[in-house]
Amino acid sequence: MNFNHRQTAHCESGAIANLLTHHGLELSEPLAFGLGQGLFFGYFPFIRLNHLPLIAYREMAGAILKAVVRAVGARLEVQKFRDPDQAMAALDRLLEREIPVGLQAGIYWLPYIPRAFRFHFNAHNLIVYGRRGDEYLISDPVMPWPTTCARADLLRARFAQGALAPEGKMYHISALEQVPSLAPPARTAIKKTAARLLNPVPLFGVKGIRFLAKRLQKWPKKMPPEQVKLHLSQVIRMQEEIGTGGGGFRFLYAAFLQECGGLCADPRLTEYSLKMTAAGDRWRDFATMAARFCKDRTREDDSFPRMADTLRDCAAMEEQLFRELLAL
Repeated sequence: MNFNHRQTAHCESGAIANLLTHHGLELSEPLAFGLGQGLFFGYFPFIRLNHLPLIAYREMAGAILKAVVRAVGARLEVQKFRDPDQAMAALDRLLEREIPVGLQAGIYWLPYIPRAFRFHFNAHNLIVYGRRGDEYLISDPVMPWPTTCARADLLRARFAQGALAPEGKMYHISALEQVPSLAPPARTAIKKTAARLLNPVPLFGVKGIRFLAKRLQKWPKKMPPEQVKLHLSQVIRMQEEIGTGGGGFRFLYAAFLQECGGLCADPRLTEYSLKMTAAGDRWRDFATMAARFCKDRTREDDSFPRMADTLRDCAAMEEQLFRELLAL
């Protein structure tokens, strides 16, 4: 099977963009991420991931896939399995029909991922597009080139245990309608994303960012130094390592708005993409300062109040942006 591998910033939006492109709908990753209403923020101190509070910079795992296929008029067949042998047999049957298959897997157990980037995260997405004996041909969106994975390793990754256990989940495009224009679903996606970021619940959206800033400023008084570093590293790990790097998903959404400027014939959306990029830059400022603290390389003006103020800047910039987008 000929499959065009494209490296992307994020696995879920990259996987669905590459699958749809293979089936004839040329879709960039930013467009897939935006149509999938992927941008989000949530701070959940009562939910633990690796014994630390959960911070989300994007929608929950799997939500982007569902939203994108609805927006473009595609049908996504999704399966989960209890029996590993049945899961691999179902994958093989689709590959025999030359159908590329998306998988959810535990990234820690994928041997082609550099060891320094492996951690226990079970919602990683990749595409299998062929098989040679016990070796599977892999298009992993976060890798620069296609690779292979042994059957035993792929099986272990598909049935990794723990939070967000994949349970052998696999998916493929089973139908794709011709959508006259992506402009209407793009506008709808922008409105829904803006409403989500402006959610009145304190844990979500811009209020969630401010809630995190308030909590973060108090950490040095409430925890020993090592615990403070662990909590702070969790914030920037979810932003930088699991959140596409730089400003988390903010740069990706900025690229979506830029594409929408042409798609919707509205140059104002291109202007808003610049504002989103500026918000991403501010997130990067926060992550840089926090990383210096975690590595004991703080500068004279680094402090927790300053980090909290930087987060408040991010909240203010995003609140203004999404209020203007809603008005538009």
